Amino acid sequence: MKLALVIFDGMTTLDFTGFYDAVTRLKTMGFMPELEWDVCATIREVREEKGLRVVADRVCGPFDAYDLVFLPGGIGTRTLVDDADFIGWIRTAERCRYRVSVCTGALLWGAAGFLRGRTATTHPRAYKELERYCDRVSHERIVDDGDIITARGVTSSIDLGLYICEKLAGPEARTKIARQMDYVHGL
Repeated sequence: MKLALVIFDGMTTLDFTGFYDAVTRLKTMGFMPELEWDVCATIREVREEKGLRVVADRVCGPFDAYDLVFLPGGIGTRTLVDDADFIGWIRTAERCRYRVSVCTGALLWGAAGFLRGRTATTHPRAYKELERYCDRVSHERIVDDGDIITARGVTSSIDLGLYICEKLAGPEARTKIARQMDYVHGL
């Protein structure tokens, strides 16, 4: 299993790190020793919404070698939805087994056309924006619509990460990883 974890200028750090921390423990705690991941972007270094620099492992290239592509949210999504090159890059995730997002990352899946006929969620402040991309906006914390899995705002990234842990490796993995993270909400 290979994951592409996307970063971009203006992303929300916790959107990314909450998910990253949970899912990478699948490997470090021995549940999925074969798990691999790349931090991917369109440029080598990005600045999250408060200015922190984050460096990508891989710049651009299609997502066809990945099983799961994850998109965080953040203020940067508001301009990226209209960035034809970025959205074209996101569209290369068409054959991936899972397309996953937290917060306004769902707007990017929507702009790329992946949410047509689907149910999705995002940060409550972006529900109206999401309506133009999907059939139904859910207020649930996590929405699993088959190959598209979306989560609400910022802190739901941890819940989403644990949800993916269970989906990929079972309930024992989720429970043990949540305990290791001392995340009582995930139990």
